[in-house]
Amino acid sequence: MEYKKISKIELKNHPEINEKVVQDIIADDPGILGLGDLVLKDIERKQPRAGRLDLLLQDMESKTRYEVELQLGKTDESHIIRVLEYWDIERKRYPQYDHVAVIIAEDITSRFLNIISLFNGHIPIIGIQMSALKVDAQFTLSFTTVLGLNQLGLVDEDEETKAITDRQYWENKGTIETVKLVDTLLSYIIEFDDTYELKYNKFYIGLSKNGAANNFASFKPRRNAIVVNLKLEKDSEIDSLLDENGFDMLDYDSKWKQYRLRLSKSEVIDKKDILLSLLN
Repeated sequence: MEYKKISKIELKNHPEINEKVVQDIIADDPGILGLGDLVLKDIERKQPRAGRLDLLLQDMESKTRYEVELQLGKTDESHIIRVLEYWDIERKRYPQYDHVAVIIAEDITSRFLNIISLFNGHIPIIGIQMSALKVDAQFTLSFTTVLGLNQLGLVDEDEETKAITDRQYWENKGTIETVKLVDTLLSYIIEFDDTYELKYNKFYIGLSKNGAANNFASFKPRRNAIVVNLKLEKDSEIDSLLDENGFDMLDYDSKWKQYRLRLSKSEVIDKKDILLSLLN
């Protein structure tokens, strides 16, 4: 690969690249924001007595809508107030969806990052810093999430401290053989990190590392199989890998970002290399 020097472009007063240009680029390919597989629902969406929303994007799987306000230059009070106002209008009009406010700016200053972070956890809001880069006679845009959503804890995780069970509990709930399959999967994990061990909880068998829960994978033994939850971002390559190798994928939980697989004994043994790669 050949090295190519680039330079940063300030868009605020650029003679050719204005907000409409950037808006159209995002509208054509919402995936460049790094928020998942989004589609454009609307652009310049008229709000009752409140101006126009720059972009309305939607995740078709999780039924989440993103109210996006775009700003060239630094963030300011008016844009933060505006995106929150648009978010509030849309969530009240369409309560069947989850709604997330998104502010995009070239410079999200520390002061406004602090202000936005005060809302985060009470109001779902994401801050994305945008950079424009010049390469020869062309330019590209780069988007970096500087403030993400505070993820709520799973009910299962909250139960850990008060509902710790034991191996026999799961042998009765599943079978001795299906619990042994969890042992086999743990042995795969130990191949790349031998500090992990199983933790038996009421709702699932989880993982702990040096005594602290770290459930990047969790397991639920059944009578004839085990259900495995893998916390991974949804990815087309993973989807293809699972499909091509005949895995029984129950679903992808977009809210908690995890794949749910049902595995038989033969699959746990015969598909070790693939499972090891996914766990790793």
